[in-house]
Amino acid sequence: MSQLTSRVSRYAAVVSLASLALAACGSSSGKGAASAPSGGPQLVSANTLTVCTHLSYKPFEFKDSSGNVIGFDMDLAQATAKQLGLPNVTIVDIDFASQTSGAVFAAKKCDMAMGAVTINDKRKKAVDFSTPYFSATQALLTKKSSGITDLASLKGKKIGVQTDTTGQEYAEKNKGANGYETVVFDDLPTQITGVQSGRVDAIINDNGPLLDFAKSNPDFAVVKEFDTGEQYGFLFQKDNANAAKIKDAFNTALKKSIDDGSYKESYKKWFGSEPAVMPSVS
Repeated sequence: MSQLTSRVSRYAAVVSLASLALAACGSSSGKGAASAPSGGPQLVSANTLTVCTHLSYKPFEFKDSSGNVIGFDMDLAQATAKQLGLPNVTIVDIDFASQTSGAVFAAKKCDMAMGAVTINDKRKKAVDFSTPYFSATQALLTKKSSGITDLASLKGKKIGVQTDTTGQEYAEKNKGANGYETVVFDDLPTQITGVQSGRVDAIINDNGPLLDFAKSNPDFAVVKEFDTGEQYGFLFQKDNANAAKIKDAFNTALKKSIDDGSYKESYKKWFGSEPAVMPSVS
């Protein structure tokens, strides 16, 4: 999300520890580190895999009617917990920038992070990534009645972008050639509200959540996709031997899910079709 919901501050490269004192969804994190079963890695909280994300980013991670976090990423998080012999996954809902900057790991808020996060060189300087688990493109969403079909038809109009994402980078890169104005939103829900209310004429974000929105909102459509060659990864603390054990557990769980068909089953459940390209996991 490509730099994947509130990715709160446009300027937050490093988040203070005070800003990280946010409530977790589900069971709360404990004090100090605890080991996973069978001599596994040290964990933020005993008997649970604590995962940072930013809600809501449907269908990757979002809350159901009972307040439980579900989605495609969540299925992989649960598979990782199972691989580590842990009975639970605890979700910490926290801003996107504090994940990609690695601040959540420095503050020991979570064991890993997820959120349809595009792997790129800039982020690799701050965090370690898992094996790529999902291929994505950027997409343009607008009202069907707008007459907008691509970036060129946005000349003199406004396009909504989500802060700290690859969608924002793509829109800014192409702004001069197409003559539109960018309007920055903190997260996907406010971005969608922006196009619904007419504050902006269209929005750009990852194709997964925008296609999901259009599917249940017939007045809107994804009118263009941009092949940016993006791949998503889960995030881990950089250059840390303990975090490397957790990353290895994720990569193993991902491979198992591909081999036993559960990856394809989860993909079809959340996206309505089988994946065109399966992740390459050695």
